[in-house]
Amino acid sequence: MTSLRNSVHLIGRLGKDPEVKTFGDNKKKASFSIATTDSYKNQKGEKVEDTQWHNVVIWGKLAGIAEKYLKKGQEVAVEGKLIHRMYETGGEKRYITEINVNDLVMLGGKSAA
Repeated sequence: MTSLRNSVHLIGRLGKDPEVKTFGDNKKKASFSIATTDSYKNQKGEKVEDTQWHNVVIWGKLAGIAEKYLKKGQEVAVEGKLIHRMYETGGEKRYITEINVNDLVMLGGKSAA
């Protein structure tokens, strides 16, 4: 059984094309954001949509696949774990939460708007 500790499963649409960086011996890192949207009805019976944005990071061979095939607006399913980290920019501490992806499934193209 896959560990249930620190496990994230999301289905969403890419907010931008993956940004890919190559390190050393062709080790690749792809990063992008995906949007997940939930909808519900408020007290007036009106449909309300709540969109959340998630930062996604993919390493290695899977990053190469993301670079080659993923595009803005495409729907994907990702499985991975949450990573919280801190970095400094201009002397100011910033905190970020990312999903470090273990598995990726491409679900479809951009929806007709």
